[in-house]
Amino acid sequence: MIREATDEDVAAAADTLAAAFADYPFTRHTISADDHLTRLREFQRIFLAEVGLPHGRVWVSEDLAAVAVWSTPDSGGADVVMERLLPTLVDLAGDRAEAYASAEGAMELHRPAGTAWFLGSVGVRPEARGRGLGRRVIEVGLREADSAGVPAFLETSTDTNVRLYESLGFTVSAEYDLPDDGPRTWAMSRPVGG
Repeated sequence: MIREATDEDVAAAADTLAAAFADYPFTRHTISADDHLTRLREFQRIFLAEVGLPHGRVWVSEDLAAVAVWSTPDSGGADVVMERLLPTLVDLAGDRAEAYASAEGAMELHRPAGTAWFLGSVGVRPEARGRGLGRRVIEVGLREADSAGVPAFLETSTDTNVRLYESLGFTVSAEYDLPDDGPRTWAMSRPVGG
């Protein structure tokens, strides 16, 4: 069963996302290797608690093995919160702070100018992969975006994710390498109705 997350889910959801992103090229590039998993978990916890829940939508599997965090255009305030959180996020990036800043700058160029539901983070615990949980937590958000009449957008840094997202109706809108020897990244958009 897939359900909306609550404040009580934040700790376990952050654990799930940290496990899912432990070896992800983007987070390895933008978050210090020094105590990487602790930093990564705190990044995810902040995104869940400060952005996703109050200014977007978050869906989880009942066992919290899968999590999808969306920013939505109608929630308001997410940009202000991200600006306020920037010093904390830079601190968490550690010695990768410059790479984090340059990556964000490069990605910003490929983000939609208009309104969109932004799939900011989605992950499945490694031991729960292959059961369709990731697809299911994403599909709920896509149905809600469709109901709102708003397109969806995401960014990924693995080609296997590109194929999954294409099967959900996304198309690649940009493909580029992040600065500072960063990973190849794909910006992907999905029109209303897929």
